[in-house]
Amino acid sequence: MSYQLDDLLAIMAKLRHPESGCPWDIKQTYSSIVPYTLEEAYEVADAIERQNFDELKDELGDLLFQVVFYAQIASEEGRFQFNDCVHAICDKLVRRHPHVFADGTASDAEQVLKNWEALKSEERKATGQHSVLDNIPPAMPALSRAYKLQKRCANVGFDWPDVAGAWDKVKEEITEVEQLPDDSPELEEELGDLMFALVNVIRKYKLEPETVLRKANLKFERRFRAVEGELNKLDKTPQQSDLLEMDTLWQQVKSRD
Repeated sequence: MSYQLDDLLAIMAKLRHPESGCPWDIKQTYSSIVPYTLEEAYEVADAIERQNFDELKDELGDLLFQVVFYAQIASEEGRFQFNDCVHAICDKLVRRHPHVFADGTASDAEQVLKNWEALKSEERKATGQHSVLDNIPPAMPALSRAYKLQKRCANVGFDWPDVAGAWDKVKEEITEVEQLPDDSPELEEELGDLMFALVNVIRKYKLEPETVLRKANLKFERRFRAVEGELNKLDKTPQQSDLLEMDTLWQQVKSRD
């Protein structure tokens, strides 16, 4: 049997049926399933990074189920239906791609992004949002939100002309951190400024900080697991080793990586 989207909607409705549905699904709310939505989104990203496309298929299905779940709750409350979500995204995509669906022009991907941001800005104004920084969710991961804030400001010209200025700011922030004593109440704020400045450098290189750090995490994890493997050959655990030995093994692993 090959299931279709209508089957998924019907399954979701049955899971939420107040009399014959699943007790766990019935008790869920918009807020209670947010953590699952975030988890599924990260699992999609993880499958892509590992190039596991069989797993990606399943993870995308899990993420789609989250959308269907929210839409089912909204339908029960008389707010909107799943098809309203479909209409909203289709309308937005057509509206923001005038170079495809109307008489707009875009010579390259960079111009597409500029046009997209300009259209988003007009839409924000139409809904009463006047700040360039409106509608950037406070609940976003801090690294991603820093990138988004900087990008919005850059779109209106509040940006370093090149990466050199961004690097100078990083060096300035490093100096300010280094001059503080370890117990300074200002240390947290200055470290935050340093991280924010480094995000700017990453953005100026046309990279995304979340992706950059995820890759760094994966590399660190791979190398440390290799260090554990080398220790295991010596019948040791990290707890039975010391920094000098582990660092020596780390350099060996790094040279082979």
